Amino acid sequence: MKKKRKIVLDTETTGINFSGRFYDSHKIIEIGAVEIVDNCVTGNDFHSYICPNRLIEESAFKIHGISNDFLLNKPKFFEIAQNFLKYIEGSELIIHNSKFDVGFINYELSMLDLHIKNILDLCNVTDTLTIARRMFPGKKNTLDALCSRYKISTYKRNIHSAIHDAQLLAKVYIFMTNRQEPLPFSIESNSYFQNKSKFKSSNNINLKFFSATKQDIVNHNAYLKHMIKTSGKCIWINKK
Repeated sequence: MKKKRKIVLDTETTGINFSGRFYDSHKIIEIGAVEIVDNCVTGNDFHSYICPNRLIEESAFKIHGISNDFLLNKPKFFEIAQNFLKYIEGSELIIHNSKFDVGFINYELSMLDLHIKNILDLCNVTDTLTIARRMFPGKKNTLDALCSRYKISTYKRNIHSAIHDAQLLAKVYIFMTNRQEPLPFSIESNSYFQNKSKFKSSNNINLKFFSATKQDIVNHNAYLKHMIKTSGKCIWINKK
């Protein structure tokens, strides 16, 4: 049976107004998409910068740092449209605040001589902002806030980037939707854990073993409690 593809998607644009409505013919300047299959990132990404044939607003530049000069030799949207549509076709799109990205993509499609004018005709869309608001009512649910909540590093995120934000959102989505399954073995029943000498590499070289420090154990237990708090379940904690 063919496995269901999920595509985590983000865009950067030349600018929007505060109400979130399109104005002044704003355009997409970057698309980043990350493929997930069986709740695992596959590495089969889609990424393209796009020349919008219009100037980027200063307010938008401060957010993503993509300059007009940088985009001069990049492809136009119509040049990447077919490959992009082929990449997402039949998948479930995972987008944070999907109204924004879907609206911009459909606006771009409306200006092309293609039979597809709405990506909702090709894909279902799941909005992670909606999921987050349901899971964490009353809390801040931006991508940065969710990364902080799930202890996902954002040290490279000085400015917005469609591909980098899609990669971060993919990690967030996996945490948000993960359902832990029982492991196929137990420490008590697995003889390898009872006799470390059996652990050898394929070249018959003995492996080195390092015991956890007290701080390692403290950090580990803290993270298990964090898993309980965020997902409600952790198979590595025995509740008495």
